[in-house]
Amino acid sequence: MSKRSILAVPAGLGFLAAGASPAFAQSAAPTLNSGDTAWMMTSSALVLMMTVPGLALYYGGLLRRKNILSMLMQCFFATALITVLWCIVGYSLAFTAGNPFIGGLSRFMLEGTGLNGLSGTIPETVFAMFQCTFAIITPVLILGGPADRLKFSSAMVFLGIWLLAVYCPIAHMVWGPGGFLGSAGVLDFAGGTVVHINSAVAGLVAAIMVGKRTGYGRDNMAPGDLGFTLAGASLLWVGWFGFNAGSALTSGGLAGMAMINTQLATAAAVVSWTLAEWAVKGKPSLLGAVSGAVAGLVAITPACGFVGVSGALVIGLAAGVVCYWGVTGFKGMFKYDDALDVWGVHGMGGILGAMLTGVFALQEVGGHKGLIEGNPHQLLLQAEGIAVTILYCGIASFIILKLIDMTMGLRVSKEDEVQGLDITQHGEVIQHHS
Repeated sequence: MSKRSILAVPAGLGFLAAGASPAFAQSAAPTLNSGDTAWMMTSSALVLMMTVPGLALYYGGLLRRKNILSMLMQCFFATALITVLWCIVGYSLAFTAGNPFIGGLSRFMLEGTGLNGLSGTIPETVFAMFQCTFAIITPVLILGGPADRLKFSSAMVFLGIWLLAVYCPIAHMVWGPGGFLGSAGVLDFAGGTVVHINSAVAGLVAAIMVGKRTGYGRDNMAPGDLGFTLAGASLLWVGWFGFNAGSALTSGGLAGMAMINTQLATAAAVVSWTLAEWAVKGKPSLLGAVSGAVAGLVAITPACGFVGVSGALVIGLAAGVVCYWGVTGFKGMFKYDDALDVWGVHGMGGILGAMLTGVFALQEVGGHKGLIEGNPHQLLLQAEGIAVTILYCGIASFIILKLIDMTMGLRVSKEDEVQGLDITQHGEVIQHHS
């Protein structure tokens, strides 16, 4: 897929995936658009809400009560840590010109974004903030894999290193100026590869390296508070409109198309997951419906600005069934302990969505032309993006985790794990009322 001018379309992340760059692919005389700016500031707040409190509640509620606070703390502190690292050097590594695999340091400490710097029709400061929220949620998603048994200190060190060594290179390769995968024509509108496959691979590697939870397969490990999980998933669903529709980097027709596609695919996945579970287990569960919503959100992410409504419907229906099998059949076959099913939902959902983007991509979406329709060549490109992400993330994550294990240790003691991470790691507990 050849590079193309984006003068006729907004500098959205999806369009950049085919060879342009967000911070630098501008028209000859870019002008500030207050409507686009207001939408992107709103989208940034929505995506931040996806992590705190959204993902924190979603993940926390899925754990046993003795570990809920520890997960809330991990998500909250990681949000702060990653923000600091992103503003110092992460944004520059991901979104400035460097080489096909990593950016440079021209935006170190956000130097040059300034009051008058523009990224398309929005201030570059707003673009950097929007991307900061993506950079936050991606590493935090990893925490679901080794949940219940990972040291807080080791988890935070890992996420900090992983952000710079894994997330920034993958983001640059897909979305950055001259990025290896984006220049080749790999399509990822809002992060199916960069966010979901990337975090899922790291979560799976971490879960396997840390080892199974004590009592896994024997003890009752049912979610401690599905009310938390429903509240968190609902915040994810609402916040995801900032994630997907915000990735158009404009408040125009493309954002509207991404929004309706996101809603439809999510709803379709809730229906298909619930019906699949009902058929297999005899009862529809709240946990299944909630999981279906997240699966649909994940799968439509790479495709939302490239496909029509019918494509979104098929992607959502497929995601519910495929991800249900991912957290039951696939997980059962390989017998790994991915505590919160990061791989089954985000990994398999992300791969499904990335591949179906190549099937359903249209030449015109939301009034914007220039996309190549789904075809066998595009499927090969999508597979290339998936393979590069899995290989690079898997190898790099293993190395980082191994180094941390050799120095700090990854896992809490068996005694601390049995007692619960809330009290042993943080000295706090949820009070049980009689």
